[in-house]
Amino acid sequence: MSLPDLSDSKTINALPLTSPKRVRALLAHYNLHADKRFGQNFLIDTGVLEAIVKSANLASTDTVFEVGPGLGVLTYELAQRVANVITVELDSRILPVLEHTLAEFDNVNILHADALKVDLTDLPDPTVMVANLPYNIATPLLRNVLASGRFTRIICLIQKEVAERLAAKPSTPAYGALSLWTQYYADVTVLRNVKPSSFWPPPKVTSAIVQLKIDRARQPAPALFKVIEHAFQHRRKTLKKNLLMAGYADTRVQDVLEKLELNPKVRAEALPLATFEQLVALLE
Repeated sequence: MSLPDLSDSKTINALPLTSPKRVRALLAHYNLHADKRFGQNFLIDTGVLEAIVKSANLASTDTVFEVGPGLGVLTYELAQRVANVITVELDSRILPVLEHTLAEFDNVNILHADALKVDLTDLPDPTVMVANLPYNIATPLLRNVLASGRFTRIICLIQKEVAERLAAKPSTPAYGALSLWTQYYADVTVLRNVKPSSFWPPPKVTSAIVQLKIDRARQPAPALFKVIEHAFQHRRKTLKKNLLMAGYADTRVQDVLEKLELNPKVRAEALPLATFEQLVALLE
């Protein structure tokens, strides 16, 4: 069977990149398949694509950082709206597809690299991140991006469960160290859920579009993050017990809890970020 003729603009190229027919044609032409190792689920929902782009509130002078462009569906939309797009793709098999789908743009820089190893401080300051993130690297990548100091905001499509953890409030099941770490740097909003059928192939989980508006005045706070990690080390144990297990002296912990008027039996999951900041200031 002959491969689809991708040079015929009246057929395949006339279809949007969200078209399942065009996705299948591209994959067939380049003898590719969606690879779970790279978390590849290609977006085929035009409404979701439009929602991501609209939420990004992009200006023509912006530089956008994207990770996991896939076949270039989001990249294509970004390139039409901003000055520069820097997109990172680890799968070398996808690079020829991107060269084809993005051929008309001279403002797209495709990096063949592991996004977790990219030196984000080399990016222009400021940069906006817009991405349909591979599920398997979403959490560590967001940590790197937030800590880099280069970004003003992030709009990304991630697993719903992770989005809920990022935005979770105290005393809820999803609230934890990741919630606090993220909310130290940014105001987090889950904008909408995205059903599995919005992708090809469909993932086994629901996704969500999440927006992070970053407070650029925030600097990395290793002492705070260390205490937060200790506090949630054993979720069912009290805050006091976790701090004692981390090596803090009993008398010191008890004194701090009294000063903050906290019940000795309180768990970390009940405390907001502001209380943790007070806690660390008194412990140090």
